[in-house]
Amino acid sequence: MWPAIFGATNLVALAAWAILLFLPRRPFAMASVLYLGIALLCLIYAVLLVLLVTGTVDPLRDVGATSPDLTEISLAGIKALFRSDGAIVLGWTHYLAFDLFVGLWIARDADAKGFSRIAQAPILLATFLVGPIGLLIWLAIRERRARASGRWE
Repeated sequence: MWPAIFGATNLVALAAWAILLFLPRRPFAMASVLYLGIALLCLIYAVLLVLLVTGTVDPLRDVGATSPDLTEISLAGIKALFRSDGAIVLGWTHYLAFDLFVGLWIARDADAKGFSRIAQAPILLATFLVGPIGLLIWLAIRERRARASGRWE
C-alpha cells in the first residue's frame, strides 16, 4: 500500500511541476497546479495523517513495534516516528506539497516582477530538488532586484 501511495504522490507532484515549468502560465494551468497538485497533495496528507494518528492504519504493527508517541517532540521521538513506511510517505507528501506551493509562489512572484521564464527555470528546478535552497536563491534575487529599483529603501 505505501509504495503505491508514494508513487501516486510523486506522479501528482511531477505533473504539477511539469505544468509550472513548461506550459504557458494561463489561469487554467495555474489553477491546475494549485488545486490538482497542491490541494490534492494536502488532501492526501490530511487523510494519511488521520489514518496514522487514529491507528486505523498502523504500519508499525507490521514489524511488531509499538506505535510511536506522537507527543514526543525530540530527535528521538521524530526518529521513532519515521521508522514506519507510513510516516515516511506522510513526511514525503508534506515535502512535496510545500515545495510545490513555494514553487508556485515563486513563479507567480517572478512573473509579476517581469522575470523571464528562462531566468525562472533554474530557480524553480532548485526549489523542486532542494526546496529551501531554491527559495533562498529566489529571495536573494528578489531582494537584489527590489533594492536596485529603489523599492526597499
